[in-house]
This record gives sequence, structure tokens and C-alpha cells, in this order.
Amino acid sequence: MIRIIPSLLAVITMLVFLSGCEPRPDCNDDNCTKFTVLHTNDNHGRFWHNKAGEYGMAARFTVIDGIRKEVAADGGHTLVLSGGDINTGVPESDLQNAIPDFIGMNMIGYDAMAVGNHEFDNPLSVLAEQAELATFPMLAANIYDKDTNERYFEPYKVFKVGGIDIAVVGLTTNDTPKLTNPQNTESLLFTDPIAEMKKLLKQIKADESVDLVFAATHMGHYQDGEFGSNAPGDVSMARALNEGELNAIIGGHSQNPVCMSGRNSEYDKRFKAGGSCRPDKQNGTWIMQAHEWGRFVGRADFEYINGKLYLIDYELIPINLKRTAFGKKLADPVADFYVRNPDVEAALLPFQQKGSAELDVLIGKVDGLLEGDRKVVRSQQTNLGRLIAKVHSSKVFADFGIMNSGGVRASITAGDVAYRDVLTVQPFSNTIGLAEMSGEKLIKYLSNVASKTRTSGAYAQFYGIDMTVKCRDRSVEIHSINNQPFDINGQYRFSIPSFSAAGGDNYPKINILEAGYVDAIELYEYIKQQKTINVADYEPNGEVKFTQSKSDLGCSIY
Repeated sequence: MIRIIPSLLAVITMLVFLSGCEPRPDCNDDNCTKFTVLHTNDNHGRFWHNKAGEYGMAARFTVIDGIRKEVAADGGHTLVLSGGDINTGVPESDLQNAIPDFIGMNMIGYDAMAVGNHEFDNPLSVLAEQAELATFPMLAANIYDKDTNERYFEPYKVFKVGGIDIAVVGLTTNDTPKLTNPQNTESLLFTDPIAEMKKLLKQIKADESVDLVFAATHMGHYQDGEFGSNAPGDVSMARALNEGELNAIIGGHSQNPVCMSGRNSEYDKRFKAGGSCRPDKQNGTWIMQAHEWGRFVGRADFEYINGKLYLIDYELIPINLKRTAFGKKLADPVADFYVRNPDVEAALLPFQQKGSAELDVLIGKVDGLLEGDRKVVRSQQTNLGRLIAKVHSSKVFADFGIMNSGGVRASITAGDVAYRDVLTVQPFSNTIGLAEMSGEKLIKYLSNVASKTRTSGAYAQFYGIDMTVKCRDRSVEIHSINNQPFDINGQYRFSIPSFSAAGGDNYPKINILEAGYVDAIELYEYIKQQKTINVADYEPNGEVKFTQSKSDLGCSIY
């Protein structure tokens, strides 16, 4: 449960926050239903524990199964929900279409999941196989088949929880067509999830006899509703509804632990694994999210007394964590070590072994860190971003290269490099496109692309171009391309991922020559050919300069 806080004042503050500043009646058999919601989100292929023994579905099973039994012994009931993004992130899972992840979720006993944007990284045929395999519903109320105008997934599911009925509505960010390969979503329509929720609340009230409405979402939690370049998320939705109309949101997508400070709209900067956590509450709606990868299992203990919902306790349970999200060792050990369930581990081991065998062949060396950490590569030009842009542009004989930072998913550390490392960096199997523009059109195009918000996946990495980006004006001044002075009347060729050319990350849609080269394969071939990558050769040296911004590393939100 919530950890003990040294300060008595802090304890009182926590209790007042959770109780909503009003006394709670006693929970008796005739007026009260106790239930617990357990949740994870943004699994991203982490069905197996990492080398440090952290997370993994076998340990997750132990935690969830133990809580389920504890709650039942106390006369309560349990719902297990996922905020989506089961796919993409670990090669062993990616090579096997996340089949082991869905097998693990079935064994754990998930009750429902929101459909995430990364569920569309594969063709719809793969998603259909996953939905068939899952023993729980995939929920998404705002995704429609363009041909039939019918919903592609179930919009909601009603669960009998003791003596009450809870409707769980699924919603997916309508940024999805921009965030995954548009070819996989071209037959689908993603509507505004907030508008869809408003319609569904009326429909559920008219058609169902439910006591509570929850949402399992993949929309993102943005502090105080500041969503920047992203589509509006959970906070915006809660504020757009009638107060208390939606009881709770179990979310995903932004991949952060939603733990709030005393000021309700601010994240708790002191939160650490194993410490106290209180969810956000906006307009009468509890909002929860459990970071990413199964690092935590969120636990929300509720009591429904005399027709009113009370949150009794909330915590994020760390699953054998030894490090912070950014690789630093934790100063103090966290909680108990959870033994991995042997049945789950035995079921998933063949998938891990099969994937590892294909991925562990060494292809070359790197003499230092190639920086691809999400927090860094989306905020500044990095050697790995530039290396990828160079690989792409060289392959298609372009003058310069553009790489969206959202397509760079990990760093490559110094030492030996295996195929596994390459697929971890570029797991999406995007193809490399070749575009050609006049100097005049290129200025307009780059004025849009180069001024994408810093810290978003749209932030662009460049190789082979020297320019100044004026962020507030959303304009660029190009100095040189491929070491030649820029000519506004000239013609220029550049490489760009097919994802971005098709409008991904809200880039302008452009026509490209589809060369048929897959990004990860070309990076693999380049490293294999070079044998040793000297990271200094790809370090940024002020080629792209940003002005009129809070940071000289990229454009801020205006």
C-alpha cells in the first residue's frame, strides 16, 4: 500500500487528497463494494525480464496474482487493465509479432486493454491475429472502418464487479495515423476521442444499467493539459466532460508515472520507485498511468459506498527495479523481490530463446556511445540521429538526410554491436524514401519540419545540411547542402523515412521515390561494412542552429 511518509503533515495531506476532503462512511456488507484496479501500459515488447532481472511478465504475474488473492480474501474484486502499446520495442518480441506478450497477458488474466498507436506498426492482418489470440477485449471507441463506417473494435465492455457494474470505454489517440506507418491505417478513421466519449456516456446511460464508467485510454497524460504538438490527452478529456461523469481514466502513451505533488496539476518531482504516489484528479475524474514496460503495476483500491466512489489507496508497485528509467542505479533497494512465476517463464522461454538466437550475431564495433535515448534524441541533434540520416541519404544518393527522432528508439553503447542492437534502435521496418525539391520549395518544407517542437518525436535529426532555424517565425535560412552553397533556384534530393513522407508525426505529405530499402537493414549493413564506427565522425558541430527559442537545441512550444 502507500508507503509511510515521515511527516505527519504529509500523511494528512495524502489522506485528504484521496478522500476528496469529505468523510467516508463505513464500508459494510449491505452498502459497499470493494474492488481493486491493477494496471500497466506501454509494454513495448517487454515480455521477458532484462539482463538486470528487472520487470518481465513472469514477475508481473506473481505480483498481480498475489494481489488478486489478497483482495478476494478481504471480500473484494479485481480488474486488470492495460493502457495499450503492447507492440514494438524489443527485437525478440518484434520478430515474433508480440505473440509472447499476448500469451503472457492471457496467463496474467488481463480483463481489457486500450488499443495503442503501436498496435498499428504491423499490417492489420497481424493485429487481427493478436486480437484472435487475446482472451480479453481490445477496446477502442474512436476507430472506424472507412468502408463500412462501423467501429473496428469494441467501444466498451461492462464488467460485473461484485454487486456493481462498471463500463470500461477504450480510446486511442487520434494522432495514431501520424505516429505509425500510415499505410497500415489508411483504411481506418480515427475520430476525436473526447467527442466520442461524450457520445458514449449518453449511449451507456441510455442502453446500460451501470454504476460507474471508467476509461482505458492510450492518449497520454500531459501536466496541466499542456499537450504541445501531441493530440489532447487524458487531462483535456476529463476537463471537457461534466464533473464526475467519468469516474477514472487508466491511461498510457506518454509513458510517465502519474504521481502528483500537493499542487494537483504538477508532477511530484520527488517520486521514486517504491515511494508514495497519488494519481491526478481532474474535474472529479481520477487519472492514472504506470510509466512503461511493466516497470510498475499500478494498484488502485476503491470502495463504492451508498452509490459513491472512494479511492482508498493508490501505489505504483516496482517490479524488481534496480535502476531509474534512465539507467542510473537506485540509491536504495525497492520493495521486495518478486519471484518469477515458473509456469509463465516456461511458456515464454522458447520465444526468448528463438529471438535471441537470431539477434546475437555480432556485426561490428562502436568506439563510444551513439546517443539515442528518448529524452536526449528528441531534444537535440545527436551522433546516432545524424548517423542514421547519413546512412539513409548515402543509400539513395541524396544530398542530405532527415530522420524523425521518434524513429530512434535506443542508444548503442561502446563495444560490440549485434543485430539486436540495430533492431532496438529502429524497430519499425520503415522504408527509406527519396524526395526531390527546388530550393524554393525546400525552404517552405524545412520551415515546417525543422521547427517541430523539441522533446516531441517529430523533432528532426539532420545530416548534410547547414542552416539556421528561426523558431518563432517558423522559417529557415539554408547556408549550404552537401558542403555546397545553397541555391534557391537549384534542385535538391533528400532522404526521409516513408513514415514521415506519408504524413507521420504531422510532417507535410510529400511524394517520394520508394526505393524499397528497410531502415534497420541498411543500418545493419552500414555498420557491418564499416566494421568500426567512430562516433566522433557523426557528432553535431553546429550545422543546425536554432534561434528565437527558449533553447538553442530546438524549438519550444509557442
